Amino acid sequence: MRENLANWKSIVGKYQKADTARAIGQMFTSFGPFLALWAVMYLSYIWDYSIWITLGLGAINAFFLVRIFIIQHDCGHYSFLKKRKVNDAIGFACSFFSSIPYTYWSRVHSYHHGHTGQLEHRDIGDIDFLTVNEYRDLGKWGRLKYRIFRHPLVLFAIVPAIYLGVVLRMPRISFPGWKPIHRKQLINNLTLLAVYVGLGFLFGWKAFLIIQGSILFFFGIIAFWFFYVQHQHEHTYMQWSRNWDYLTAAIKGATFYKLPRFAHFLTGNIGYHHIHHLSSRIPNYNLRRCAKENPILQRYVTSMTFFQSLPMMFLKLWDEEKQRMISFREFYRNEARLA
Repeated sequence: MRENLANWKSIVGKYQKADTARAIGQMFTSFGPFLALWAVMYLSYIWDYSIWITLGLGAINAFFLVRIFIIQHDCGHYSFLKKRKVNDAIGFACSFFSSIPYTYWSRVHSYHHGHTGQLEHRDIGDIDFLTVNEYRDLGKWGRLKYRIFRHPLVLFAIVPAIYLGVVLRMPRISFPGWKPIHRKQLINNLTLLAVYVGLGFLFGWKAFLIIQGSILFFFGIIAFWFFYVQHQHEHTYMQWSRNWDYLTAAIKGATFYKLPRFAHFLTGNIGYHHIHHLSSRIPNYNLRRCAKENPILQRYVTSMTFFQSLPMMFLKLWDEEKQRMISFREFYRNEARLA
């Protein structure tokens, strides 16, 4: 693989150029449908239609929020538009839709890009997991807590809500020189609170909480699911930093989520995750073209459809000996053989 991808930097380099026209077009096709659907949700609520209609529209609108968040995500990588200040302004504006503090999250995410697949840093910008040996060393209470955390209902429904509502409100991650970043996080949170309070009074608290709350709830589920299958698929790449390799981490540690074209549209092409990890400076609207024009980038990546990805939710532990993620069932079956 390394020999055939030795020139990967030159391959991805020509796709790193921001396109202002495409970026503006993406903003129109993201914010426009989101606001229109938000308005329809509001009307469906105040006209006293079934609450299930409102919630169903919220599930649909969550995908447009994902699309908005991908804009925020790209702005944090300074890839969406050419000028840094414009990226920051748009990314900050997106944060009022996604509820995710712009600067703080983008810095944590950048750290993830530089350390993805490193077992020492798996708790920063990644969904937490244990190795087989770490799980084996836990007592009954520790194992129970981990099993509860990794249960699909908890991991993909409850944890995203806690992450959006609680975790991102605190400076949980800190590095030297991060005081300004924490200050911006606080400002972002307070401004978001002020905006939400204003919208609550404008539209009515019950209506606002049901509409925005349902969108954020489904958004969290989608975002966590994508991030999970993109990095914790069965044959992912995990190494301690002394053995870690950037190229392998990008190609083997991330997936190509082979979805219908409309699904890639709604999720900002983030399914081409291996290419994004090769170069975070490629704007999302160039990812598909990069993959299509360079089949070599697809040769070694784990490719999966939505239905093929569903069994991934049962993978719980990283087996360092087998170099793959395994289920609890497989763990206990192996332990019984060793007993």
